[in-house]
Amino acid sequence: MKLLVLGGCADMAVPLLKQVRDDELFNKVILADLDALKARCRAAEYGSKFQGTPCDATDSPGVISLMKGCDIAACYIGPFYRFEQPLAACAIEAGIHYVSIADDYDAYLDVITLDDAARRAGVKILTGFGNSPGITQVLAAKGYHALDRPRRIHVNWCAGAGESVGVSNLMHLFHIFEGDTLQWRNGKEIRVKTGTAPKRVQFPEPINEAVVYYTGHAESVSLPRNLPGLEEVTLHGGTKPHYIVTLLKWMRATGAFKTHRRRAALARFFHHIESWFPSGGLDKSVGRVDIIGDKDGHETCLSYSYVGHIADITSMPVYLAAKNLCEGAYNDLPGGVYAPERLLKVPDVFLDGLKDLGIDIRV
Repeated sequence: MKLLVLGGCADMAVPLLKQVRDDELFNKVILADLDALKARCRAAEYGSKFQGTPCDATDSPGVISLMKGCDIAACYIGPFYRFEQPLAACAIEAGIHYVSIADDYDAYLDVITLDDAARRAGVKILTGFGNSPGITQVLAAKGYHALDRPRRIHVNWCAGAGESVGVSNLMHLFHIFEGDTLQWRNGKEIRVKTGTAPKRVQFPEPINEAVVYYTGHAESVSLPRNLPGLEEVTLHGGTKPHYIVTLLKWMRATGAFKTHRRRAALARFFHHIESWFPSGGLDKSVGRVDIIGDKDGHETCLSYSYVGHIADITSMPVYLAAKNLCEGAYNDLPGGVYAPERLLKVPDVFLDGLKDLGIDIRV
């Protein structure tokens, strides 16, 4: 199998590269990145089956040409509110399957407009196979199917400020704390202001208790579209130490996050100086999902969580989904756009696969 890694030099991609290096299923791996020299150098580090090549995500004909001849693409090119839908459209045009870590709620709403085109082309677009969204949705699906009548799902994430992230991750962080986002209440979608509705959530160590807020991740728009009958779906996120969120909310009030250009400039600046900020030693990130509903005539709350270095918990779902797809695990499904909870009929199998890859999942 020939794998194309879009954004192959991204920090989040490193765990994937280590896995595919030792996986005989993938006999050719193309690392495509805007920084061609870095892509070639990184390919050289990983061995003879790796090849580095330039890729400009804004050049759709060039991306399609690169995709043709490959079996599947794994995408790390962010911010996804800008790139998910166009790159998925390229995959459909090229006729190859596509798996991404897309995390923005509006990116999800954009890419699902390609569902009919993907079905006609027989192409599977697997969107949001990171940690949040990603592992969170697999856990949500597990709890949803375990209850007789699931009613509410509350997804929570918290990032350790000591984690190493790239410029596109910072743009994403600025975006999800800017303006409004969508949540699901009383069986319908409502618009809320990001950075509001604070609540305290008990996460696994090392995060422990943290305050989280409405943020623009994809779960609150994806889960109610794919898991019918839910009355409420909420998505809260934050960072620890908490001063990062305080800074984000102050900057938002100045209008600093209003446009993509402003977010990009700020992301480059903060990425350059991020080592100046104390991290508190918190170099892991966490997620927690609570599913509430009826079981055997009684209201029941199921709580699941996970913890790990952000690159690991973000990359392993992409790797596992791409491997399963190439091995024919989803051949019974037609082409289309699939979030994790839509794709996986038996969530436990995928969760067991993640555990085998070293992800700390607590169910």
